[in-house]
Amino acid sequence: MINENIDRTVSILPDERLERVPAWGGASYSLSHVYRPTTIEQLQAVLKLARKNGRSIGLRGGGNSYGDAAMNAENILLDMRRMNRILAWEPENGRITVEPGVTISQLWQYILEDGWWPPVVTGTMMTTVGGCAGMNVHGKNAYQAGPIGDHILAFDMLLANGDIITCSRDENSDIFHAAIGGMGILGIFTAITMQMKRVYSGLLDVETETRPNLAAMFSYFEENLENSDYIVGWMDAFAKGDALGRGDVHKASYLPPGADPAPSQTMRLENQHLPSTMFGIVPKSIIWLGMRPFMNNPGTWLINNAKYHAGRLFGPKRSRQPHAAFHFLLDYVPDWKKAYGAGGLIQYQPFIPKETAQDAFREILQLCQTRRLPNYLTVFKRHRPDDFLLTHALDGYSMAMDFRITKRNRERIVNLAREMDEIVLQANGRFYFAKDSVLRRETAVAYLGQSVIDQFRALKQRLDPDNLLQTNLWRRVFG
Repeated sequence: MINENIDRTVSILPDERLERVPAWGGASYSLSHVYRPTTIEQLQAVLKLARKNGRSIGLRGGGNSYGDAAMNAENILLDMRRMNRILAWEPENGRITVEPGVTISQLWQYILEDGWWPPVVTGTMMTTVGGCAGMNVHGKNAYQAGPIGDHILAFDMLLANGDIITCSRDENSDIFHAAIGGMGILGIFTAITMQMKRVYSGLLDVETETRPNLAAMFSYFEENLENSDYIVGWMDAFAKGDALGRGDVHKASYLPPGADPAPSQTMRLENQHLPSTMFGIVPKSIIWLGMRPFMNNPGTWLINNAKYHAGRLFGPKRSRQPHAAFHFLLDYVPDWKKAYGAGGLIQYQPFIPKETAQDAFREILQLCQTRRLPNYLTVFKRHRPDDFLLTHALDGYSMAMDFRITKRNRERIVNLAREMDEIVLQANGRFYFAKDSVLRRETAVAYLGQSVIDQFRALKQRLDPDNLLQTNLWRRVFG
């Protein structure tokens, strides 16, 4: 428990608060003094403590950012997961107000049996609502629903001076559009109000089929944007020549009213949870051990090849899946990232306009193969623009690529990222801070524009003139 009068009784940061804080991908870490508040008063006490000791404060939600977005080396880090209360729920209209530490898992389990689902969810249900808002996350329906910020109605935010302000599209609109996607740099969310999505079943209609190359992958997306609620693609990054960009596509749609004969049953929580074993026998908690021998170029080539050809052999599949089973693929295998080894992984995810995306992604995939640094998992999505200040979104596509990090390849992958940056910028693309580990200041200026950065800095100066709120990402990219 944090002493609410800590500013009067403590002059140095206690050693017992010092913890090793890793990036979610495990490729980097830092040491920080970690505090876990449960109330606004405790947050205000830590703000005073930071001022007294000349330290900055960073924010951390579920810790699911791949890079350094939730790290604050040799300073204070606020772990927000204990501020996790549902503050208000209106099942008649689907409006909910939560504290920032509420996870997507808590959220959907709280509302589903009333006939609602979060309008945007990440690939893991362990992200927090505050973290999702700070990074303005997107899901497999980004082309339809946009990022999570499009469904936030208002929020309360604690400023560095201890004051609380309310922001919405009508009140403090400039702060509203900058704090969503603002990396937790302008203030600390204390309450977030969102609009949920009405659903009429606990199931989705899902279709899965293979696409033989990159052009076919793009065609499938464009042909199905109007008749689906979710689309996501997986690519085999090892395929070459005419097969470059081949992979699977997964399309899903909500069931209309009356299509599910027993919606009260399919929306019950016990019919949504992911199983803890494979085939009813093997505990999922140990599966990553079996994956580790394949986490190298030959092993991952074999897995990718087998996955693609299995999809072709069995042909298109149509089924009804629970919402949780379709959405939270990253939670199917607990600790799967450990399979990458001690060096961990980083993810590189560029966003490129639809007019230039196919050529740019082809060039990126070929470059990775030429440098003998193929990515091991490639996820393909469609997006739409939004009106947030530091947005990563656009009318186009993204390609998220996981790279295994070792002592031998770390520098080579950083250099590869520099080359890919140039391809993305030439294609008028953008980047995503939640996934970033290697972005440079000049690259951020190139795609955001100096005027946007100046506008954000002006808000930062107004709301946090002493620069109390910082993270490793903020210092690396914005200085």
